[in-house]
Amino acid sequence: MKATAKLRELIKNKEILVAPGAHDALTARVIEKTGFNAVYMTGYGQAASALGKPDIGLLSMTEMLDRARKLVSAVDIPVIADADTGFGNAITVMRTVEEYEAAGVAAIQLEDQVAPKRCGHMVGRKVIPMEEMVGKIKAAKAARKDPDLMIIARTDARTVHGLDEALKRAKAYEAAGADIIFVESVESVEEMKKVHEVMEIPSLANMVEGGRTPLLKNQELENLGYSLVIYPTASTYVASKAMFTLMNQLKDDNTTETFMDNMITFSEFNTLVGLDEFAQLEEEYVVED
Repeated sequence: MKATAKLRELIKNKEILVAPGAHDALTARVIEKTGFNAVYMTGYGQAASALGKPDIGLLSMTEMLDRARKLVSAVDIPVIADADTGFGNAITVMRTVEEYEAAGVAAIQLEDQVAPKRCGHMVGRKVIPMEEMVGKIKAAKAARKDPDLMIIARTDARTVHGLDEALKRAKAYEAAGADIIFVESVESVEEMKKVHEVMEIPSLANMVEGGRTPLLKNQELENLGYSLVIYPTASTYVASKAMFTLMNQLKDDNTTETFMDNMITFSEFNTLVGLDEFAQLEEEYVVED
């Protein structure tokens, strides 16, 4: 089954789909190996891992597309890919959709921020007119070749213009043909409930540790009506903390031996990255004199 069709099937399930965020291809493999059915390519994490810089629109479409290709090639589960603002106007969005679809993603996320965008839980965000985003969604829908490719429409209007404006935009984006609605930065359970009083298509919950939205358990989110939940920042934060711990201990102990209980083994890592599979391919195809 194609990844796009598989994702649609998963979204239709009554059980909420949990898509942890991956800041790189290795993290995507860990997510798959631990049994999750989808992975979220986080723009926040891509900026951090590729540039060591914040999520403020610094990565180009070409750079994000390269990261998307690498994640797709690393796993067999559907990849839900952040595409920021679509990197331009409605016509640019059409090319973005074409390229992301060719890369093999199962869903593409587009947001209504003014470029350069910012992380959805940062202050200082601005949004484009609702009508402009409606045009982008219609253009995205027209550009996809595979009708199963899901278009996620995100609105960042809540923080700047309030919940009513965010809900108005959500309904407009639904009418424009979005497959999933993402109302970013809702600030309470009551606001989450109001989202689902007006939405008739699947919705996405964004769980950002330390962000503006309450951190709820997956079952609680499912009970509220969410079909999909992403965890875009957790792997990036955990990796950063672990690196600090490792490097501080190396500096203090003059060796990594004292840290080995916190590492997977050489053999386990080789299994994670598929060394045995490549050895089998070499045995089958590599001919030496």
